[in-house]
Amino acid sequence: MSRNFELMQETLRDAELDLEVPAPHREAPAPHPAPILFPETGEAAPSRSSSLGLDRVAQEECLKLVQRIFLTQSANLPRTIVFAGVDPGDGCSRICVETARIVAENTKHSICLIDGNFRNPSLQGFFGTPNHRGFANALSEEGSIRNVANQLTPSNLWLISAGSLAPGSASLLDADRLRMRLKELREEFSYVLIDAPALNLFADAIALGRLADGVIVILQADSTRRNSALKAIEGLRDAHVEVLGAVLNRRSFPIPEFLYRRL
Repeated sequence: MSRNFELMQETLRDAELDLEVPAPHREAPAPHPAPILFPETGEAAPSRSSSLGLDRVAQEECLKLVQRIFLTQSANLPRTIVFAGVDPGDGCSRICVETARIVAENTKHSICLIDGNFRNPSLQGFFGTPNHRGFANALSEEGSIRNVANQLTPSNLWLISAGSLAPGSASLLDADRLRMRLKELREEFSYVLIDAPALNLFADAIALGRLADGVIVILQADSTRRNSALKAIEGLRDAHVEVLGAVLNRRSFPIPEFLYRRL
């Protein structure tokens, strides 16, 4: 096992997060985990290959995330959730999109994806939609939030891209209008998932997280450093932003997976 992976586990323990990260002494996940059942259909989530470049383990992490966050029977079920990586390149956008797709394809809830990463917007690239008008426009102009939303497939999935950006667009996230728009989004959609820039580079995710129900932190196995992860989590907590959970992306195993089947 790599030293980076060990440090990652220590970081997650120090941060007291309830994550789906296997410790060396635990059993590895079964090759075919138990299916997630969705209340609306009573059916299991479909087994399909992702078009997002996610490996099977990352897809399973998204399924577990959906089960923990979106299917919890709680009166305080989070509905507006920010996804933010610790560092750039942690796969945050892909995890955010895949999570939205899983919920949309298996429930009747309306899901709205928001590209809140004004530093490096990318969500429109996953769907091939235009980016002429989007979230930045909604924060600076009048009109219904639906005017900048693109309906996708399935029909209960919507995307609001970053929109027309200027050098100072990131400052829009500090404006009072952000609070108004997020309130409007909660009224229009069942769930709002926001893709944000890396936590250790910008304060954008914290600005969004303060007005959302919490943040999902994305870490990359064998890449995210312990000190970086701890710094990001401490920054969220210092800002009184709730950490809802985390996803360890691109996770590998100490020994080849096929050997686990014989353990």
